[in-house]
Amino acid sequence: MSSGKILVAQGGGPTAVINQSLAGVVLEARRHQGIRRVYGARHGVRGIVNEDFVDLTQETSHNLELVANTPAAALGSTRDKPDLAYCREMFKVLKAHQIEHFFNIGGNDSSDTIRIVAEEAAKAGYPLRCIHIPKTIDNDLVLNDHTPGFPSAARFVAQAFAGANLDNAALPGVYVGVVMGRHAGFLTAASALGKKFPDDGPHLIYVPERVFDVDRFLADVKAMYDRHGRCVIAVSEGIHDAAGQPILARLAKDLERDAHGNVQLSGSGALADLLCEEVKAKLKIKRVRGDTFGYLQRSFVGCVSDVDQREAREVGEKAVQYAMWGERSGSVAIKRTGFYSVDYELLPLEAVAGKTRTMEDAFITASGTDVTDAFRLYLRPLLGSGMPDAFRLRPNLVPKVLNQG
Repeated sequence: MSSGKILVAQGGGPTAVINQSLAGVVLEARRHQGIRRVYGARHGVRGIVNEDFVDLTQETSHNLELVANTPAAALGSTRDKPDLAYCREMFKVLKAHQIEHFFNIGGNDSSDTIRIVAEEAAKAGYPLRCIHIPKTIDNDLVLNDHTPGFPSAARFVAQAFAGANLDNAALPGVYVGVVMGRHAGFLTAASALGKKFPDDGPHLIYVPERVFDVDRFLADVKAMYDRHGRCVIAVSEGIHDAAGQPILARLAKDLERDAHGNVQLSGSGALADLLCEEVKAKLKIKRVRGDTFGYLQRSFVGCVSDVDQREAREVGEKAVQYAMWGERSGSVAIKRTGFYSVDYELLPLEAVAGKTRTMEDAFITASGTDVTDAFRLYLRPLLGSGMPDAFRLRPNLVPKVLNQG
């Protein structure tokens, strides 16, 4: 006899719309007679091994809708990256609680985790359906047109650079904004959508898909500064040299590493500060400022794409539908079908798990310091409605009286 129990978890970095996916799972599950209990794991996979569950069946629909419109992970998240032994412990808990459907909302690591758990269940002959629900601001899941969470973060980045450009135009100098993205530059590239006039910033965009050379960077900045009298720069935190070494590692003396041994790129303003110091020292430009957007990009309240909200809800709903009516585990993917519309597909877990998408060459200009119109056309409909705009005074100059020469 079926237990009618399902479990949903959230993993990795929070986003502005991840709770839409959570609500999509819970509310859609309630429509199916075969589902009796909907559990949520607190703090992702760690909550599973610790049997730290909450019963979402008892949550009201009204409060779920309120939570859905609230950024960040309502269940809590984790940066744990489960190995085989960890996943086996997870499977033991799932089996003990008679969980029949497991939904994991997350990015690359979350998809790989659910793949391993699904394989363990298959080996044991246990009827567990495992569905990965996509989420990541990096937009780096393969075989997806885009990933829920990215459009809202991109909207924030575009608006932030539009504001930084206005500030920089009023008080000219060099401005460096460092954006999240270790391997994929989609989010940094979104800064280009904040431009309105041809001489607006960002004047230079650097993404991890291209090799970063400090000397060439300084030459680029000088050229833009000479042309415009100022320069706004968008930089991906993951920029690296020809050997693949992060630029932060080359410039910084003391490096912090995460639990997986990777250089800690987020959480400090080191890269922005170091690049600013290079500009000041080598180009002798006095007014140089840098910002690191950091966590602000992920769950910023009031800067959410309505398109992102809708699609994040729908991938949660589709996950339940695939689980209840399908015959296999998999990863929900967004497919663009027109301008602008999407459809959804359930991909094999092994096709997505552990793989990283990067920006396509067609999205990056030959110079490697800007994005193409193809990228602008790709991103613009994802940002949603009501994007703010910026205008200028027309230069109706009054003739000089005292200084006519």
